[in-house]
Amino acid sequence: MPRKIWLPLLLMLIFAVSRWPGMLPQNFSAAHALLFCAAFWLPGWMGWVLPLGTIIVTDMLLNVFAYDVAVLDPRLVTNWVILALFVVLAKWLAKRRSYGRVFLGTLVGALLFYLVSNTVSWMVNPAYAKTIAGWVQALTVGLPGFPPTWVFGLKTLLGTGLFTGLFAGAMKLSEAMDATEPEPEVEDAEEEEAKPSDPSPEPA
Repeated sequence: MPRKIWLPLLLMLIFAVSRWPGMLPQNFSAAHALLFCAAFWLPGWMGWVLPLGTIIVTDMLLNVFAYDVAVLDPRLVTNWVILALFVVLAKWLAKRRSYGRVFLGTLVGALLFYLVSNTVSWMVNPAYAKTIAGWVQALTVGLPGFPPTWVFGLKTLLGTGLFTGLFAGAMKLSEAMDATEPEPEVEDAEEEEAKPSDPSPEPA
């Protein structure tokens, strides 16, 4: 299989395995980096379907086999919609490709996810006061008995930066390997047929 196909599939498999509870520190995920980098580099439908499909399928499998909750949790749909915006942002930035745009896009996307997801939690969770103070609480300290939400946000940014570097490095290595591979030799049959044949000697 061409490297441009098997390398993304390998990255998706590694990402899917890394989502199992305990494989990585809590909220230290490759999801944001994966979504953005895949949409940024992969052409056509692969950039849309492959990363989002991996996240949706693994979310549902984790609900069944790890968390013992409903297969389709309504809260997940909100996350999927937010993550789909990553793909839109990546496709827009990919019109002018550069590694600076990749890092900027993933970090901005992770920050937006943090703001939007915690704002949605503030809106739907009755434990939060529906005031500016309650919104600030949702963005900073969260609810009693849980780690502060700013810690989750910081871990998200660190994980996004780390995995973006890994994915970008993998794509850069793949491009370098493609550039150094020799082109296969192909016989030019048409050119051979176009050559004039040696004239046969005339009879004496």
